[in-house]
Amino acid sequence: MIISRENKIGAWAFLSGVILAVLIGLSTTLLPIPALTAYSKQIYSVLVLLGIIVGAMNVTGRDSQTFLIAGAVLVIVSRFGMDSVSGSVIGIGLRDAVTSVFGALLVLFAPATIIAALKTVFSITRV
Repeated sequence: MIISRENKIGAWAFLSGVILAVLIGLSTTLLPIPALTAYSKQIYSVLVLLGIIVGAMNVTGRDSQTFLIAGAVLVIVSRFGMDSVSGSVIGIGLRDAVTSVFGALLVLFAPATIIAALKTVFSITRV
């Protein structure tokens, strides 16, 4: 199987984005890392940029429908999970951690899904 350069960049952007999202989510609550907390605005900007890269490079014609469905589910579940899951784990002290991780994942996947959706719409409307 031949993997194109764009797919490699997109795959690394995806992997590093998920790791960074979980790290920044946990660093603000369970494992306070002062450097990550101090630069959280810049880190969230990097997450948005990684999301744009993932949406632009990871989605090919045949995979776009799968990516859009998975991306939409991730965005919806992250947003609603911030409220519902955090309410159910409040007794064990994980409410803030879950909310923060879901929020960081939302920052990563929302732009990726929007870019992939725009690419799909433009590819459909080509004449």
